[in-house]
Amino acid sequence: MGIRRDSPKNSPRKKTTLKYLFDLDPKPYVGSPLPSPRRAGGGTDYEHDGILSAISYCNSVFTFTDPQESPSQQDLKRLKLMDVVSLLKSPKMPLHEQLLSPLMSMVSVNLFRPLPPPSKTSIVSALPDDEELSTFTPLWPHLQLVYDILLRLVLNVDSKKLKDYIDHQFIRNLLYLFQSEDPRERESLKNVFHRIYSRFTSYRSFMRKAMNDVFLHYVFETEKHCGIGELLEIWGSIINGFGVPLKEEHKLFLMRVLLPLHKPKGLQVYHRQLAYCVSQFVQKEPALGGVVVRGILRYWPITNCHKEVLLIGELEELVENIDPDQYRTLALPLCSRITRCFNSCNSQVAERALYVWNNEQFVKMASEAMEEVFPVVVEGMERNLKLHWSKSVKQLTENVKAMLEEMDPPLYDKCLREIHHRESEAHREQIKRQQKWDQIETAAAKHSHFLQPTKTICVSSH
Repeated sequence: MGIRRDSPKNSPRKKTTLKYLFDLDPKPYVGSPLPSPRRAGGGTDYEHDGILSAISYCNSVFTFTDPQESPSQQDLKRLKLMDVVSLLKSPKMPLHEQLLSPLMSMVSVNLFRPLPPPSKTSIVSALPDDEELSTFTPLWPHLQLVYDILLRLVLNVDSKKLKDYIDHQFIRNLLYLFQSEDPRERESLKNVFHRIYSRFTSYRSFMRKAMNDVFLHYVFETEKHCGIGELLEIWGSIINGFGVPLKEEHKLFLMRVLLPLHKPKGLQVYHRQLAYCVSQFVQKEPALGGVVVRGILRYWPITNCHKEVLLIGELEELVENIDPDQYRTLALPLCSRITRCFNSCNSQVAERALYVWNNEQFVKMASEAMEEVFPVVVEGMERNLKLHWSKSVKQLTENVKAMLEEMDPPLYDKCLREIHHRESEAHREQIKRQQKWDQIETAAAKHSHFLQPTKTICVSSH
């Protein structure tokens, strides 16, 4: 199973010159070295056989969980994989075409495997602050090198030659591996997948559709997938390259795929990447801001406070890129939602919503429809000052109230008078209802004997 070497007798003697020393690899790798590419004559056959032998040995897959597996054989495979990586790194020895088929076969054997069932910590492990809880695959010492081999093949080999091996099924298999719970594997997959998208232009439409299918399956069926964030990072780079004006296909992707991704309860895992993709669309075509804002409001959470905080921040960023012509139509729905948020019993949601009023662009948008926005906002402010339990929320409310009073004092006073009028009307209605109930209770007491059941005595004839 070892790599064959030339006999010293058959090898031409080399002169140790300064040029020869500089040509040597400055970072020798560990393990059985592959034969030197500088051999003459029949040495090429020995090199080819040795490389094929190393690749063939790497087709054996170890689970790292079977006690019958030999650690020495696992280490030997890792060394041979390092030999193959060193071969692909060498700029002096181009890859022989006959090695491409066994290399791609070895890559497929090692990568395309059934994944273990998801663990209970799969959602938690994807959070950025909890990487220590991630589920790491024991195969990584080998997988890392296999991914490095695949990446170098994609980068260095002519895409026309690779098309015989990297086809639609190969791409589907790579997409399946994004469900791996190991963040290291998903990061490697992201790099490889993005490079394939860059080099194989004829596959781009298929790859976009395949990724969209993963997103839709996640949103509307399972809500379980570990690689949504990595796939969105790839999409962020793709969207960045879209030309303006945007194609109808790309706008449909925004409305039918990206906006529904705000719905799942696992949003906090991939929200940073999703917000970047959405903002890219709005920056390229600010007229899409209205569609995006209404879409986010449509999927607003009811009981998930963490999602509310994230979405408030996303809306605040979107306001800075929205077409100013849409300010008037979006002011009321946006300010109504922000008002409900700063009336929230959760102090984090309330404080985050109040901080939005420090954004000059948001205040400018609200001022475009002050007659409609002020009554809603002022009523929310007064409710906070009277009823909210948090002192910090009340203090922030006072600050925002002072700012709004300075914007338009007469309108603010008018809103206060309307609020007091509605409260007094409601109070009078409550008194009338109470008086009616009192009259009903009094009438019922006078005629209570009609309501009492008749007592009867049953006499037995026996």
